[in-house]
Amino acid sequence: MSLKTERLVIRHITENDWKSIQKIWEDFNASEFAKYDRPHNTDDEAVRERIFQWAKANQGLEHMFFAVCLNNIVIGYIAFNMRKNGYEIGYCFHSDFHGKGYARESHLKLFEYLRGCGITRFTAGTAINNVPSVLLLKSLGFQQIGTEKVSFYKDSAGNDIVFDGGIFVLTF
Repeated sequence: MSLKTERLVIRHITENDWKSIQKIWEDFNASEFAKYDRPHNTDDEAVRERIFQWAKANQGLEHMFFAVCLNNIVIGYIAFNMRKNGYEIGYCFHSDFHGKGYARESHLKLFEYLRGCGITRFTAGTAINNVPSVLLLKSLGFQQIGTEKVSFYKDSAGNDIVFDGGIFVLTF
């Protein structure tokens, strides 16, 4: 499966994408927004295994993982995971490609494709303080329907470091 936009090619992630995804995660782990997500293990073997699992999962509609490519370079990925109330989305793009509209462009194309498969409800979660992610979701038509307290890390005393996460929904 391959989709094209004016600037991008969007295709299922394959096992061979592990090195590109590793670079995206290394970049993300060094960003100011890493504290708002689960840590990404960037060890070669861990990344290879995870991307192998993603590629294997792409054979159905329960879990879908897409590589977003610019000139044959994987610049980001978008994941869709079936939940009881629609599909939860996740995404990550290398910071070298932020602010250029690639995330929005690729999401719109994937939503068009998935609507054709009968999928009409999507959810997403992001930290309220992750303003670029919140703005992306809103530009795609997502509505914030609530917040929740979220923690992925502990401080030096072992206490949860808690932040406000936004809960977003998009329905076609």
